[in-house]
Amino acid sequence: MPRPIQARIDLAALRHNYLLAKKPLTGQREQARAWAVVKADAYGHGLLRTASALADIADGFALLEPEAAVALRDAGFRQPILLLEGFFEPEDLAVCAEYSLIPAIHRIEQLQLIRAAALPVRLPIYLKLNTGMNRLGFTLDQLPAVKAELASSSAIGPVTLMTHFAEADGERGIAWQMERFSRIGQGWNCPVSMANSAAILRYPQTAHDWVRPGIMLYGGSPFADASAASFGLRPVMTLRSRILAVQTIAAGERVGYGGTFVAEQPTRVGIVACGYADGYPRHAPSGTPILVAGQRTTTLGRVSMDMLACDLSRLPEAGVDSTVVLWGEGLPADEVAAAAETISYELFCALARRVPVLEV
Repeated sequence: MPRPIQARIDLAALRHNYLLAKKPLTGQREQARAWAVVKADAYGHGLLRTASALADIADGFALLEPEAAVALRDAGFRQPILLLEGFFEPEDLAVCAEYSLIPAIHRIEQLQLIRAAALPVRLPIYLKLNTGMNRLGFTLDQLPAVKAELASSSAIGPVTLMTHFAEADGERGIAWQMERFSRIGQGWNCPVSMANSAAILRYPQTAHDWVRPGIMLYGGSPFADASAASFGLRPVMTLRSRILAVQTIAAGERVGYGGTFVAEQPTRVGIVACGYADGYPRHAPSGTPILVAGQRTTTLGRVSMDMLACDLSRLPEAGVDSTVVLWGEGLPADEVAAAAETISYELFCALARRVPVLEV
């Protein structure tokens, strides 16, 4: 018999969240087109599984690796595919041309390589503008060289301008980056892609031509001060397991490696078939929320490779074989992540291959 741990992927919730990102925006575009961001194996939810669930509604898919894009093409997907980090080697350009991939361009050398590649098609590109994230992209003083390269090259097809918001989820917001974008992008007559999940939800005026929903597709909130449910998002991944054993310990007894939890009173301890080798964060402290038999309680002690402990003292009905929800339906992943001082993105992406996945 397999271990009782299982990740359930709610495909209807995934579709709901995608369509929410595309809702008509009052005073903006009647309907923004949306890249379904499926990088990192669709945030741990499975690339082909996620793409298949969105096949009839997705305007396009955005990811990182050319080989992942080729896998989508080989599986029959014909939507536009955006490579968010562009191409990594000159040889990737032939792949972009053959499989109709759109690379993000963030260095002048990439434009020069496209011109030199003698591709059989004019390659559409996303031109990345650095408005303050300071990872990838062109700054204002680099644009004259970019424009000169584009003017001298017949190898480039349609151009879309893109940027990425660094603090759309925080107090500083987006106004400072929007002001920079208006200066850097002045004089370009191109489609624009700006909005990530946080901007879609909080700053709909940034929708423009293409939005790029990521964490919101999977039912996570990009905000520390607002739940996913408050935006109408539904959890897609639910990590479930069962209680393997129950221990009753006296006051003063310790639980787990290092004895980091010390019982202050007699405590009923449930042992759950889930550990950091399954993707649960090892650094999650005692007190991290967990759902047992539909009731909230907390973890106890240090997370082990294959097991963790939880408090059953106030759950007399819970025992061996009781259902446990680590995150998902009934227990937001954002809440678990906050207790572990991380973000739901990391929880989803860390799901281990050994965990069986069930589509529901």
